[in-house]
Amino acid sequence: MSYSLIDKYNVAGPRYTSYPTVPYWDIETFSLANWKQSLIKSYEESNTDEGISLYLHLPFCESLCTFCGCHKRITKRHEVELPYINALLKEWKLYRDILNKRPKIKELHLGGGTPTFFSPENLKLLISELLRTSDVDDNYEFSFEGHPNNTTKEHLQTLYDLGFRRVSFGVQDYNPMIQAAINRVQTFENVQKVTQLAREIGYTSVGHDIIFGLPFQKESDVLQTITKTKLIKPDRLAFYSYAHVPWIKGNGQRGFKDEDLPSAESKRLQYEMGKYYLQQAGFTEIGMDHFALKSDSLYEAANNQKMHRNFMGYTASKTQLMIGLGVSAISDSWYGFAQNVKSIEDYYQLLEEDTIPVYRGHILNEEDLIIRKHILNLMCHFETSWLNGDMTFTALPETLVKLKEFEQDGLLTFERKKITVTEKGKPFIRNICMAFDLRLQRKKPNTQLFSMTI
Repeated sequence: MSYSLIDKYNVAGPRYTSYPTVPYWDIETFSLANWKQSLIKSYEESNTDEGISLYLHLPFCESLCTFCGCHKRITKRHEVELPYINALLKEWKLYRDILNKRPKIKELHLGGGTPTFFSPENLKLLISELLRTSDVDDNYEFSFEGHPNNTTKEHLQTLYDLGFRRVSFGVQDYNPMIQAAINRVQTFENVQKVTQLAREIGYTSVGHDIIFGLPFQKESDVLQTITKTKLIKPDRLAFYSYAHVPWIKGNGQRGFKDEDLPSAESKRLQYEMGKYYLQQAGFTEIGMDHFALKSDSLYEAANNQKMHRNFMGYTASKTQLMIGLGVSAISDSWYGFAQNVKSIEDYYQLLEEDTIPVYRGHILNEEDLIIRKHILNLMCHFETSWLNGDMTFTALPETLVKLKEFEQDGLLTFERKKITVTEKGKPFIRNICMAFDLRLQRKKPNTQLFSMTI
């Protein structure tokens, strides 16, 4: 890859798990009342055919990983489990009361934090109660994130018996020095053991998360991690770029210095080399930072252009409505976003008052909805078009002018009223999406809000 392109396009930019991105939500006009209206509208339009996605944020971790930008609460006190479970169930009841029906769950995902911080017995209590008060789609997908060091056979078996068939394990990197720097020490043997256990129990998709661009990381470290990953051969891989966002309150990214991070050129070499060896091992790149074997459902969804992206990441099927439960969780009605309060104490207090614990959000206007479709198309399928009139918007001519520069650099091609991202352009997908991001263009931030795109 040309270093001139890296220099040109290595700017701060969103990862586009939503559009508009969170810093550009119109929180002044948002209210709990208009969020409920968008929720009911979306539910009535989609529940019968699609069902809903349910995301549960389980924030507790026993130690702080210093690469993590997620919302979490560090504690070794496991007596926090039951009160939090009761709060989640209370929040779910408040949503069910609004919808006035038994929702049909199509996707259920446990994220964190560390979901396997919770005991198997308490996870069974939580999931059993959620399922008791809901219907389940015939083509459901239940998944969870597990820590290789504390995910036991009992965790895997309990969740499997409840319908879970997909699990992902955070690996990051196998170099002990890098693991020490990010405070995430786990051996290859632990990862191998828990992956084999999942397969023996019957999980049909095991994923690993690995990261490039970590402090002290070199190309040789990435190669070593991928070489070991090939021995286990997970079904899918998230090969993430480390997002350095030390200004976000509550994360631990102040545990190392900026100069400990690899340069943009080294980071991009890590990605290019990693991508090459993953493809040599039989993995196909799908979406941004994701790879899958051809036998995995995510590959099939990408191949059939049915892959979707939301706050849970890439998913093999689309639901219009996603409800997030727990502190900091974000819900998505397609027409609006709503985020829960980030303090566990505030979360509990609002639920005691029978109030959905939302503190900010955004209701999309017509322009937002069109641009959201374009960005989703690009992030999921590496192409988008405006052949149909419902995909045009007032500023489209100006956007097309910006896209011409990407075409000149060989990053995308134009065909009638359609653009397709080239293989060369895939690493710059965030930059291409930024050409559509009118809210970002109309209000350039004075301070850095996002991680670097390269």
